[in-house]
Amino acid sequence: MNKQLNQESWLKQYYALRATFSIAWVIAALTAGQHSWLLGAVLLVVYPAWDAVANFIDASRNGGLAQNRSQAINFGVSLATALAVALSLQSMQAVLGVFGAWAIIAGLLQLATGAGRRKSAGAQWAMILSGGQSALAGGAFIFQALHTAEPPALATVVGYAGFGAFYFLLSALWLTVSARRRKSA
Repeated sequence: MNKQLNQESWLKQYYALRATFSIAWVIAALTAGQHSWLLGAVLLVVYPAWDAVANFIDASRNGGLAQNRSQAINFGVSLATALAVALSLQSMQAVLGVFGAWAIIAGLLQLATGAGRRKSAGAQWAMILSGGQSALAGGAFIFQALHTAEPPALATVVGYAGFGAFYFLLSALWLTVSARRRKSA
């Protein structure tokens, strides 16, 4: 039970950090990123790079990459995506296609991580939903990249990041409320 409480305490902090980053990213994308091509490009590369770092940190805190296969794969896929986005910046359709492929793979891996943790930690239902929604959004990104004449903008990815922030915040709040209920019981 103590191990579960420690893991939930860690996850609460981790999810709050992920939510905070995503909110800050959305704000930056909607403000300065709209007015500077360079900053917008940096934001597009940073988002999957941050996901790689976050997966690495969480996996390290929970036994390492070898014990957390879905996060190990997500770490590698997210790093490769950051590089692919950087190499694709000449075409926003290509960037959106890369983001779409990444959202599908990363979403399914997040879903797998949440499903694997659901017995040992709370609030995983939100991570499972988030992973599934990410995969669906990825399909929509690929469709949009292939079927729109107008180049997509940075704002296209903002909704995706915003939903990510929502789910991470929801998980952090759920774990906080659950801990308080246990203390008062």
